[in-house]
Amino acid sequence: MELKFDLKALNLKNKKRKLAAAIIGSTATGKTALSINAAKKLFALNNKRVEIISVDSRQIYRYMDIGTEKVSAEIRREIPHHLIDIADPDEYFSVSDFVDRAVNAAERIYKRGALPLFVGGTPYYYNALFNAAINKSLPHDPEVRKKYESYENLNELYDKLSEVDPVTAKRLHPNDVRRVSRALEIYELTGKAPSELYKQDDKLDFGFDVFYIGLRCERAELFSRIEKRLRLEFESGFIEEVAWLIEHGFDERFTPMQGLGYKELARYYRGEISLDEAFNEALKRTKAFCRRQETWFKNFTPAIWFDVDAYEPEVLAENAAKSALIHFEKSPEELMINVQG
Repeated sequence: MELKFDLKALNLKNKKRKLAAAIIGSTATGKTALSINAAKKLFALNNKRVEIISVDSRQIYRYMDIGTEKVSAEIRREIPHHLIDIADPDEYFSVSDFVDRAVNAAERIYKRGALPLFVGGTPYYYNALFNAAINKSLPHDPEVRKKYESYENLNELYDKLSEVDPVTAKRLHPNDVRRVSRALEIYELTGKAPSELYKQDDKLDFGFDVFYIGLRCERAELFSRIEKRLRLEFESGFIEEVAWLIEHGFDERFTPMQGLGYKELARYYRGEISLDEAFNEALKRTKAFCRRQETWFKNFTPAIWFDVDAYEPEVLAENAAKSALIHFEKSPEELMINVQG
């Protein structure tokens, strides 16, 4: 699948950068709740509608609702949300696909006279969109990729990648057939290890000027929140959700089913572990992911950070909205940014 970006449009000379705000933070810090309240506060402060663009690598998938904590349809009718439920779990959805959809959504939001608020906890999506971390010209050939994705023996496929690019193989799960196949596709088309090409290739700048609103929480409290949330998910249909996915062919071959909780409940479904073991393994993995998020996000700038335990929800939302508004209003022109040529 070739990139759909208009590279000529990315020449930013004599153009204003597109102002945007984003709510970041590790899992269970309350990003979703804040985004909804802050969107309402922003409208009250400047009479500009806010639309939310999800920056979550799992919420893009249909049928995966409980384990990804998607906002309800009722809330989405009140405040438009983008990049939720846009792919099936067996579809190949790359970071390039995310950026293409996010840029398109933001442009349409600007043209409607509204403001984009990016919300989510997937750091590499943010990096690609805002920090020029996506490559311009790595080749694509759907037939070559399909050849690798059709391998029945996933260990053989992974071993093949390990031989030609051990660096890339080390960071991928052996069952991640999509990304392993994509890496082998690049190698076959170029004759070079993808890990080396990613270093050398030029990066795309999508012209955003983003301000981050960060949420953090004391570690012990955060881990307590994670455990309570995960337990509630297990009691509220998560087990049945995973069973339905597997029974409808969306099994562990596909990247989304390697997600937090999904992987463990798939093993429970197959009788490999007990339900208690699935819970404890999912909890352990979620805590580890949370620590990595904290490490990644602390380097995101410019940002203002709020301790979620220090504010009542309404006060936190008002402070976040005011911080975002200062960023949006730093240009004297209309907030609907000049994005045409």
